[in-house]
Amino acid sequence: MKSKIHRHLGNEYIVCKKLITGCLVVGSVLQVNAQDYWKKNSGKTTGKVILTHSKANEKMADKGTVKFEKFSQPKETDACIFVDPDFKYQKLIGIGGAITDASAETFYKLPKNKQKEIIEAYYGKNGLGYTVVRTNMNSCDFSSDSYTYVAENDTSLKSFHVGHDEKYKIPMIKEAQKAIGNQFTFYFSPWSPPAWMKSNKNMLKGGRLENQFYQTWADYYIKFIKEYEKRGINVWGLTVQNEPMATQTWESCIYTAEEEGEFLKNNLGPTLWKNGYKDKKVMIWDHNRDLIYQRATTTLGDPETSKYASGIGYHWYETWNNKTQLFDNLSETQRAFPDKFLAFTEGCKEQFNMSKIYDVSLGELYGRNMINDFNKGTALWTDWNVLLDETGGPNHVGNFCFAPIIADTKTGEVHYTYEYYYVGHVSKYIRPNAQRIGTSSNRAALIATSFINENGQLVTVIMNESDNDMETNLWIEGMSAKLSAPAHSIQTVIL
Repeated sequence: MKSKIHRHLGNEYIVCKKLITGCLVVGSVLQVNAQDYWKKNSGKTTGKVILTHSKANEKMADKGTVKFEKFSQPKETDACIFVDPDFKYQKLIGIGGAITDASAETFYKLPKNKQKEIIEAYYGKNGLGYTVVRTNMNSCDFSSDSYTYVAENDTSLKSFHVGHDEKYKIPMIKEAQKAIGNQFTFYFSPWSPPAWMKSNKNMLKGGRLENQFYQTWADYYIKFIKEYEKRGINVWGLTVQNEPMATQTWESCIYTAEEEGEFLKNNLGPTLWKNGYKDKKVMIWDHNRDLIYQRATTTLGDPETSKYASGIGYHWYETWNNKTQLFDNLSETQRAFPDKFLAFTEGCKEQFNMSKIYDVSLGELYGRNMINDFNKGTALWTDWNVLLDETGGPNHVGNFCFAPIIADTKTGEVHYTYEYYYVGHVSKYIRPNAQRIGTSSNRAALIATSFINENGQLVTVIMNESDNDMETNLWIEGMSAKLSAPAHSIQTVIL
């Protein structure tokens, strides 16, 4: 009889486990004993290695296999990535990116063969395996103009129509949906209510939703869901408000934690449930990691509010006020709310510069965030624009940014940045419903995360962001494979 601490979605609890013929009984769940992993997986003594190495200009290159051999006790001088399949954490909902107005407008400026190439590159069988799509309800900065779906002062919402989206956004979303198939996971976020609902009478530059329009705005979400689902796009979820603490030069709307909670408890939540949308996954916050703990504990502190929320969304832009990303805030929030999933809902590299689209630092920004986010409990990971043009737009307020794929709409040329490949090292090989398992590194220069897919594949992603080549051992329950981790590289090992 022995005890170990197990975690599920960040929730820690002690369980007693009896060893019975190499398996463990935990309640009514049968689990394989970690110490017996190699016995139960005797055919997995080799691992396939996929490498992206900027210096060698290798991008998701097949590097063959490595062999696992006995290695009982590593020394402190042995660089190691330690993986323990016995420690199981959150399950992956999915990975993807946003199809915004800018992405869709750029997409339809390209030749048909390039459109097909991009859909395959993200969503096809040979692509990155994206299953998640986010989009904007009403306009955002990555729209060519500001727009809503209703006529001015139409409090009845009788004029509601998504005709604007039918030109570019909806067709591209449906192309992605067709390629993804039954794993398609679609959610939306509002940047601002119509100007006439707001305190500043402007969709831009912050302002607040007027109290008298709380219910009208909740009804607006229902209209949006119905119109998209009428067109065959099933809505999986939504966020209450994009970046509710940012007064931006573009579409924005401010909610305090209490205001967001009141709107969710009294209007949005009940309205969703009343209309048969209890299954829609509502995510609160949808802003940076810096305030995520305070927002979650304040907004979800009321059980009547919390019952309407499934997840807590966040972005990575807290670096505007900090030197580094605040990953520890994620694990603290997950411990506080083990019944809610963490969702990375947006991130990109800002201040677009066409001359830097092949810089490996773009990929490393993504790799660093993805690995740390997953290790802190994140279950859903969504990049920002999947596609932008040669200006880093279109964007109606000049907020030009990078994207994994940049298309030159003048020449028709499509550019794949290192963002694309670094994301692919995770999304292509770690699939929806995969479960994260225990992983740690004894070298600060090496970061890693591991998951077990539903088909039994054990996948470890290892990144070296330093200037030095390193040798390391991928150590799993007394067996180890020797790996080369070149400077500025990322690799995926599949068992």
